Amino acid sequence: MNGPTALKLGTRRSKLAMAQSGMVAEQVRQLTGRPVELVEITTFGDVSREQLAQIGGTGVFVSALRDALLAGEIDFAVHSLKDLPTTPAEGLTLAAIPVREDPRDALVARDGLTFEELVAAAAALGRPARVGTGSPRRMAQLNAWARSLGGAVETVPIRGNVDTRIGFVTSGELDAVVLAAAGLSRLGRLGEATQLIPVEAVLPAPGQGALAVECAAGNPAGLALAAQLAELDDPFTRAAVTAERSLLAALEAGCSAPVGALADLVADGQISELRLRGVVGTTDGTQLVQMSITGATPESADDAAVLGRELAAEMLAKGAAGLMGEREL
Repeated sequence: MNGPTALKLGTRRSKLAMAQSGMVAEQVRQLTGRPVELVEITTFGDVSREQLAQIGGTGVFVSALRDALLAGEIDFAVHSLKDLPTTPAEGLTLAAIPVREDPRDALVARDGLTFEELVAAAAALGRPARVGTGSPRRMAQLNAWARSLGGAVETVPIRGNVDTRIGFVTSGELDAVVLAAAGLSRLGRLGEATQLIPVEAVLPAPGQGALAVECAAGNPAGLALAAQLAELDDPFTRAAVTAERSLLAALEAGCSAPVGALADLVADGQISELRLRGVVGTTDGTQLVQMSITGATPESADDAAVLGRELAAEMLAKGAAGLMGEREL
């Protein structure tokens, strides 16, 4: 007797993507009672060796997965939400955004140093600390943070998987690298971080730490699966990342723009509100527009999106547009 047909889950081939997808696959197996088969798909972002800022950033890690969904080659896909363009994709639906991992950035530095110690140690040697990151957002805020400490960093553009990036530190080529804490956690390697960077110093990318589960919406099977997968959705995570991504969209900035954002609940006794913080800066960190807004706990994702648009309007009024370079139209 044949069992239920396997669901095909599309994923990027990297260790991190496979780990993330494997976690979701197990949840889907338990939810649906159907086996889940991982289908590895190579994206443009995986094969290009250019820096993300040069190849556009937006959608380079998701387009091939979305094409496979629309072609019916896979039943659903798992993405890192921060890689997902803010514009909805025609024919697809965001079925679930599971509970978010730690959204913060993590420092992996030589000799177990924190960022403050690293900057001070480099200054004592009469040089800036060499810190690897391919993210303009991180570059802007790390440079500003170092300056506030009375020191300096030289941000070095890097790409590659977690092993490659941490290898720059262990080889002595760089003093430190900055990675997403969520990725290290999902790989079981968070212990290699020498510091979880406080969001007061560096705001994460919009949606960082969250996953997106996407299905086709143009056929009954896809819609039925999306309805099942909605059980994996975490309403607070969805509201928070919707506010962050709404800010990014209203700034007309893409995934590789120097924009940081984080929404969190602020509880005061019986009343809780959603606070959204945003930052835009030049990559050298000399100019930052950093602002926050607080609103009632959203009843829906639409309410959260309004908060993001309101903060974007305030930041644009303070000159944010001029700090982002070329904006997406």
